[in-house]
Amino acid sequence: MEQWDLYSKDRVRTGKKIFRGEKIPQGFFRIVVHVCIFNKEGKMLIQQRQVSKNSYPDKWDVSVGGCVVAGESSWQAAQREVIEELGISINLEDRRPHLSVTFENGFDDYYIIKQELDINSLQLQQEEVQKAVWAT
Repeated sequence: MEQWDLYSKDRVRTGKKIFRGEKIPQGFFRIVVHVCIFNKEGKMLIQQRQVSKNSYPDKWDVSVGGCVVAGESSWQAAQREVIEELGISINLEDRRPHLSVTFENGFDDYYIIKQELDINSLQLQQEEVQKAVWAT
């Protein structure tokens, strides 16, 4: 089962952890990552979530998204999620997010990537993604 590190309001890892699905204790936060992949035409790769997903089933989403698991940094989680969901490798080593947005129980980190991809060569994660397309 996936485990998450808990952070302070200042994004400092507290040493406390919870399992996915557990309620985040008051005063603690988690980190979620999103990757937006754009091609040279300015189109963004978007994915359609599987109908079996608990949150936002069958909805369209940014290129990739997921939670930072215990022991990972934000950029490491973003790299892992791209491999898991799309089957491609990107290098985000030591890169900071382009945008970080706070929400009630955490931080949403957004990475913006410019990369040419052949959609037909993607290896979509069947449990997560049903389709990917370039969108304006």
